Amino acid sequence: MEGPPLTTARGGGVVRLAVAGALLGFVCALPAFAPASWLGSAVAAGTDQRLLLADARGSVWSGSAVPVLTGGAGSRDASALPGRLSWTLHLEGLALGVRVRQACCIDGELRLRVEPGFGRLVVTLPPSTGTIGHWPAAWLAGLGTPFNTLQLGGTLRLSSGGLVAASAAGRWRVDGSAALAIDDLASRVSTISPLGSYRLALTGGDVAQLALSTTDGALRLSGSGQWAASGVRFRGEARAAPGAEAALDNLLNLIGRRQGTLAVLSIG
Repeated sequence: MEGPPLTTARGGGVVRLAVAGALLGFVCALPAFAPASWLGSAVAAGTDQRLLLADARGSVWSGSAVPVLTGGAGSRDASALPGRLSWTLHLEGLALGVRVRQACCIDGELRLRVEPGFGRLVVTLPPSTGTIGHWPAAWLAGLGTPFNTLQLGGTLRLSSGGLVAASAAGRWRVDGSAALAIDDLASRVSTISPLGSYRLALTGGDVAQLALSTTDGALRLSGSGQWAASGVRFRGEARAAPGAEAALDNLLNLIGRRQGTLAVLSIG
């Protein structure tokens, strides 16, 4: 039997090379055109469905979405922030620069640096001279119990002197510091408004430390904890200031396990 003409064989080889080249180009270009919904899926998976980027538009590299808090998979609770959050991603050498904006809640522009590696990930939040952002405490209602019952009011303000979170072999280490101020906290189940103002501080180290304190108010909160490889562990207590015991009794029943005049707060 005679084989195919030489010109035909060569022509077939050229076609196969062209098809292979086109497929390779498509695979290489795919990340550049990946839809924003891919990022939304990654965020949802990484937060156990508690933070969603709803109605995602654009691409992974430049897009926008509506941030929504939920109680997790199957939860009927959900709370969205007003307006859209927008982001841009760009390469910084072998790292990824992230810039995030949202008119309602982020002061100016939030910048992050993400450095992936083999079995490791480093996320850097640069130092800030002022508040990074402020969010309505009412947004927490989306997380479900007890926030959906408490229906909180007030403002959450985040600041940081710089923070680096590094993951290696599934274990996290945090260096630097950050603080969450809770201003004029209120609740629909209490006749006292506001209840008070508070500060939750994070200090990095071999084991990152958490500290909750009261700035002022009738509801006194305090506690401490750790952010270790096994997750967050926190123990605290809530009590009423002298003269406010009767007015805060129902609220204390809702936010923790009662031990006399105290409500014990526990996570992990």
